[in-house]
Amino acid sequence: MSRAALGTVACASALALALTAHTAWNLRALRRAPHPGPDDPARAMPVTVLLPARDEAARIGPCLAALQAQRHPQLQVLVLDDHSTDGTAEVVRRAVGDDSRFTLLDGAPEPVPEGWLGKPWACHRLARAALGSTEPPDLLIFVDADVVLAADATSRIAALMRTSGLALASPYPRQLAESPAERLVQPLLQWSWCTTLPLGLAERSPRPSLTAANGQVLAITRAAYQRSGGHAAVRHEVLEDVALARAVKAAGGRAGVTDGTDLATCRMYDGAEALVDGYTKSLWAAFGSRTGAAGALGLVSFAYVVPAAAMLLPDRRIRLLGALGYGAGVAGRVLVARRTGGRATDAPAHPLSILALDALTVLSWRRHRRGTLAWKGRPVHVL
Repeated sequence: MSRAALGTVACASALALALTAHTAWNLRALRRAPHPGPDDPARAMPVTVLLPARDEAARIGPCLAALQAQRHPQLQVLVLDDHSTDGTAEVVRRAVGDDSRFTLLDGAPEPVPEGWLGKPWACHRLARAALGSTEPPDLLIFVDADVVLAADATSRIAALMRTSGLALASPYPRQLAESPAERLVQPLLQWSWCTTLPLGLAERSPRPSLTAANGQVLAITRAAYQRSGGHAAVRHEVLEDVALARAVKAAGGRAGVTDGTDLATCRMYDGAEALVDGYTKSLWAAFGSRTGAAGALGLVSFAYVVPAAAMLLPDRRIRLLGALGYGAGVAGRVLVARRTGGRATDAPAHPLSILALDALTVLSWRRHRRGTLAWKGRPVHVL
């Protein structure tokens, strides 16, 4: 076996080791929401949870039940029925009953206008209603309909915002994955930013490339939302959560990802078909361009697929080097799984997870070029 092959595998394994070391460092610095005491000022902070819902009748129930169980004293919840066709509004009415903290908004009178995508428009309408009230909240928390919050989540998120200096925080929920496809791909969500994003620097830096966010649970102060332009500033963005975090940074605020493992759970997709449709709708936008996608995925494929492939080669030295890199990749996944409530037993499939991400990204770009991307009956492009 050539010296070039030996050098290639050595470089790939060294990169995998370096990335895993970075993962371990990041996990030590990862913020957790504090538990506020009974006299903590965070408990007096007016908070409004904003929940956009489009055709969520089958799974919004646990989300609503968790919101009803919230113990934050100054809490309001706005739910927007976003042109649902499955009876979502009636499910919401039955679930919340006469709970005065809840308000159901009808999205039908205001269809999605030109220049907007559906999700940013729904979030904009919710924020407009919250901030236009006689007593606007100090903190907005956007929550997806497939998220289930812990009973103390809103109070702890309020305490996080009060103590951290963040204008926008994205407490990453524990991701639930049941089917083989979900278990292969979903762990990459948290692993990706834990491994590649320098979290401390990312909070302070205004650079767009140093930004991560997750709209499943996204908290933003009223001042930051208004100063950044809110969802109106990101009206055409498929990844509106990341775009909003970038807008907050551009307006001088700090934004960052935090550990929401014990604050919320979320099962994004229930099976392979939903997972493929969900990821392909947005992966084309995740890396900025096709060149960016090729560079980022080429790098992680080099670090994690090449060492695994090298273990199949006849040269003993190359196999040993490959095993070192493969082990580093698995170790990184195990570290993230243990911190975020994932399955450590799925970590040995890491090279296959990377290949699945490669395939989904290629498919996303193909569908984007053909103009066939859609989500919940809406095209994924600006009209």
